[in-house]
Amino acid sequence: MFTIFSVFYVLIAASMIVLILLQRGAGADAGSGFGGGASATVFGARGSASFLTRATAALAALFFLISLSMAIYLSHVGAPQKSSTVGLGVMAGAVKPPPAVAPATAPVAGEVPKVALPAVPRAPAAPAAAKSSH
Repeated sequence: MFTIFSVFYVLIAASMIVLILLQRGAGADAGSGFGGGASATVFGARGSASFLTRATAALAALFFLISLSMAIYLSHVGAPQKSSTVGLGVMAGAVKPPPAVAPATAPVAGEVPKVALPAVPRAPAAPAAAKSSH
């Protein structure tokens, strides 16, 4: 169903673009008032303004209705699924959270828990610097 909406949505958008580009701007009417040769039109004495503006308005209304219906459809059908990993979006399925590790013993009140530090390898001893005589 959503695919059908998407196809009509794209076709109506492309049709609107074509109709809007075919229309003349406001400056074209001012030029024809002074005897310009652009006053001759293919669509009749009134020109293409009434046909193109009505067709554009109809397509704009269809575009709006399809946008609204797609939003309503997706709000009911395309509800987001709850995931155990929050905030990853598309990558939520790719990352598995690490298993939770429970502490072996709980610290007594007032006692600082002991933390095992990793062993750090020692750097080799520097060779003794040769004594220089001045």
